Amino acid sequence: MTSSLIRRRSRRGSSHIWARVVYALVGGVVGVAWLVLPVVKVLGGGAVAGGADRAVAGAAAQGEGTSNVDLVLPVLAVVAAVVVGGYGFVRRRRRVRGRTTPGGAPVEATEPPAGEHDERARALLAEADDWVRVSAEELGFVAEKAEAAELVEPFVRALRDARAELAVAFRMRWQYEGGVPAEDAARRHALAGIVGRCEEAGRLLDARAAAFDQLRGLEEGLGGGLGRALAVAEGRFRELTGRTGGAGAVLRELGERYAPSATAAVAGHVEQAKDRLVFATTRLNQARQSADSGDLERAAGRLRAAEGAISQAAVFIDGVERLAGDLATASTMVPAALTGGEAEIAGARGSPPGALDPYLPVPPGELRARVTHADLALAGVREELTSGRPYDPLDLLRRIVRAVAPVATGRAGVLPAAALLCARAAVAGADDVVATHRAVVGTEPRTHLAEAHRLLAPPAPLADLLSADTLAQQAQELAEQDIRLHGHPTTPTEPVHGLTGALLGGVQPTTGPPASYGGPHTRDRRGDTTDT
Repeated sequence: MTSSLIRRRSRRGSSHIWARVVYALVGGVVGVAWLVLPVVKVLGGGAVAGGADRAVAGAAAQGEGTSNVDLVLPVLAVVAAVVVGGYGFVRRRRRVRGRTTPGGAPVEATEPPAGEHDERARALLAEADDWVRVSAEELGFVAEKAEAAELVEPFVRALRDARAELAVAFRMRWQYEGGVPAEDAARRHALAGIVGRCEEAGRLLDARAAAFDQLRGLEEGLGGGLGRALAVAEGRFRELTGRTGGAGAVLRELGERYAPSATAAVAGHVEQAKDRLVFATTRLNQARQSADSGDLERAAGRLRAAEGAISQAAVFIDGVERLAGDLATASTMVPAALTGGEAEIAGARGSPPGALDPYLPVPPGELRARVTHADLALAGVREELTSGRPYDPLDLLRRIVRAVAPVATGRAGVLPAAALLCARAAVAGADDVVATHRAVVGTEPRTHLAEAHRLLAPPAPLADLLSADTLAQQAQELAEQDIRLHGHPTTPTEPVHGLTGALLGGVQPTTGPPASYGGPHTRDRRGDTTDT
């Protein structure tokens, strides 16, 4: 479909051509008139003379002195007008043929390659995800103050709207990677849509960023907003320091009770939490020193870096405590899931082929194969339970649900509950990895994680829960690959304990000030307070 801009340019181009033609015609008419005028004068002179031969001869003799000028100049005028008009016409045709903008040759000649669109969409997705995560972290420190609960509502709403835009962008990216849409033009349009959604998420946050800075009042110094923010951050720091020792004890207990695979997702979490807290205490002390010296901008930047490190330390500790609860729940659910799975198998064994899915009846041979596979899987789970060896409860639940799901008809309500527990545990674990290593985790694991989050939205059928569980595990594996690939950031110029982890987590960027609530233009409002 041709845009109105292209149509206007096309009509304007045609009007220029006709204008040049009119100019040429007018010039030609003027030249012809100039050429004929001397003849008219001569004929007019003869008529006044009364037709006498002598008068006519005298007029002819009189005109000989100006005949060259009267005839040559009109001819030159005609030639000049024709040349100008022709040159304009030819020049216009050449411009139209060689044009690469709308109204000329196809626009595709000036479009960037498809790979550039794809790279821009990938980069913006990761950046927008970081904008949302950082904004949520800083907002969490402000929301802790009871007197600010009503004041933070506009910023909570902006964050929620930005999350919604980002969710749509990730969904479009997931479909794009799956080959939808298939046409080249439609795929370019999809990439443009992803970019637009990410930019809108950033705009929503940027629109509230300046007001959020005023709410925090960090420029007021230790006697105002900066002093209050430091007190909140130091309070959370002390709380997490106490919880870190408890998390270490919990992790040791889990290692004794369950198989190594049960705690593999949180291995090293306690050490990483301590690393972030060491960095946080350094930045908190530096923030107070900068505030005492009057450098409030640098003090605010160091405070934000400390807050980011404290938030990530909380993610590590919460991950250990959450996994302990999930493993305990899974342990009590395994026997019930086994019983429910056996009921599903017994029902499927005596059911007609169309009982599983009336729209896609299962052939008898395939149904027998599914039942046999489920029987063997449950037998393996029972053997592991009775062996006396430590086991992984979440893994046993996954094996039961995945084996029985192909023959399940909804007889056992425990299976969806077991699938939900496994999926939530996997999604939370993957989200922890992305949140605490966001500086090096790329778009692919984030896209898998976003799709897993979408599938978890209630009411989620059993098939969606299984898919969410799988996608979350894939997201964590992809994220860990990125971490191994980029696990050693640039060596800082200022040695600070815990800085390596802070760089991996995006708490302290290698250049520029620490990130804060807002979108892509937030850092433009601040000076360079780099401490690395």
